Amino acid sequence: MNQEILINVTPRETRVAVVENGVLQEVYIERTGRRGLVGNVYKGWVSRILPGMQAAFIDIGLERTAFLHASDISVTVPGEDRRDKVQAAVHDPMTANNSAVAWVHDVADCDTVSGAVIEQSGQLPKAPEIVLEGKKEHSINHLLREGQDILVQVVKDPLGTKGARLTTHITIPSRYLVLMPDVHTVGVSQKIESEEERQRLKNIVTSFMTPPPGDSRNTSEGFIVRTAAEGVTEEALRADMEFLRRVWGSIRQRIPSMAAHTIVHEDLPLALRILRDLVASAVDKVRIDSRETYQRAVQFVEKFIPDLVSRIEYYPGERPIFDLYSVEDEIQKSLERKVQLKSGGYLIIDQTEAMTTIDVNTGAFVGHRNLEETIFKTNLEAAQAIARQLRLRNLGGIIILDFIDMVEEDHKRQVLRVLEKNMERDHAKTSISGVSALGLVEMTRKRTRESLAHVLCAPCPTCAGRGLLKTPETVCYEIFREILRSTRQFDSNQLLVLASQSVVDALLEEESTSIAELEAFVGKPIKFQVEALYTQEQFDVVPV
Repeated sequence: MNQEILINVTPRETRVAVVENGVLQEVYIERTGRRGLVGNVYKGWVSRILPGMQAAFIDIGLERTAFLHASDISVTVPGEDRRDKVQAAVHDPMTANNSAVAWVHDVADCDTVSGAVIEQSGQLPKAPEIVLEGKKEHSINHLLREGQDILVQVVKDPLGTKGARLTTHITIPSRYLVLMPDVHTVGVSQKIESEEERQRLKNIVTSFMTPPPGDSRNTSEGFIVRTAAEGVTEEALRADMEFLRRVWGSIRQRIPSMAAHTIVHEDLPLALRILRDLVASAVDKVRIDSRETYQRAVQFVEKFIPDLVSRIEYYPGERPIFDLYSVEDEIQKSLERKVQLKSGGYLIIDQTEAMTTIDVNTGAFVGHRNLEETIFKTNLEAAQAIARQLRLRNLGGIIILDFIDMVEEDHKRQVLRVLEKNMERDHAKTSISGVSALGLVEMTRKRTRESLAHVLCAPCPTCAGRGLLKTPETVCYEIFREILRSTRQFDSNQLLVLASQSVVDALLEEESTSIAELEAFVGKPIKFQVEALYTQEQFDVVPV
């Protein structure tokens, strides 16, 4: 598979396109005024504790306070071994739910930089346990107090009206490893399939974690070996470990002197994050259209990823870099509700606050043999298209797929297999269920940042995001009711109606008889005036 990464840099915006076999698969956008927060470490301040939600709101200097759940707070509990949790999370995806260990699984899958451990002045008290639905939890009142300073890391950007999601399980990532302070264990990415290679990497990292005699270095540190570490040398892993230790040491030194609501450690800019997290052996080229960013990228890879230097290119062409593979056109198409399939079928994608729904339709595809075969081929093509659209649009959370109803069980299994196979290349963690009794496929995709539509678009000011407008006829009848209300409340000689052109036209034409009857009923003349700035739903009735 041929894979290229295109990086377009302007003074206020950086855009990254991941192209596989000439087809756009993913888009990342970072703007100067709205940089992503995931991975940033803050010295926060506990502004409010909510015992009923077992959570707290933390002020980290953003417009909205961030959210910290009790399960995301690091605490030592008698009889509980966090090392076991780390190992279980790395090796068993079923453990990575909404529990306190989910962050480890995410890091192991190289999905996002989330998690690790808090370093506080003063030791947290041992928290009493409460039982909720058969699970032991720790009371938020005993973990935090209002007005307390706390070190936190962002695991999810603010989404919509919600603030950022936080954890006290700090992690510091590099190219091959992720440092987890205060968790003395080693985990290996699930995506490294060779058991022999997994064991080799684990042995190397474990040997470097053992300090020599007389070394006062902190031994309460753990590491997750990332997928990119497969096949690398001992020297490269050791250099990565020392780099991470220096970064964490610098963070610890800065914490005492910093005020609350301030950032302690900021993750790399988008262009360098892409080189660190996404560029693997499968990537043939990385093209950058900014000379300054290209030079920074070369310096970065020379220090951390020397094997990548030959694959980074500066693109000086007059033709915009995103025009090379029609990236701009694909971005525009990704904002549309309808996705056309090559066979003639199509998808309808609707994104709501609660979930995203994708409906599959045969459209113009009529097949050649029989109905079941036509439906099966459409669903197979749709499964591939859905996997690409989820990555391209960065759709996350709960996703409901409404494939065309299939009768044969073998066809259902094949469609699910195609969907799962195509989702394997996704960097975000996904979970796909079987076909439900209603013929729906339920799945989840981890969401850490806004979808592409939410980054590039805003709700329509005319319909307020509903996607629907009241008809001129409906607005006319609302005006009639408002006229009756105004005549009862105010003493006036006549009434002036201000409305949009389409509504005034409807009043003077289709509803002219109704207007004459209304004037006779209220005993006052009614005048109409077009307001060019009014939307179809806006109007005013002014007593004169």
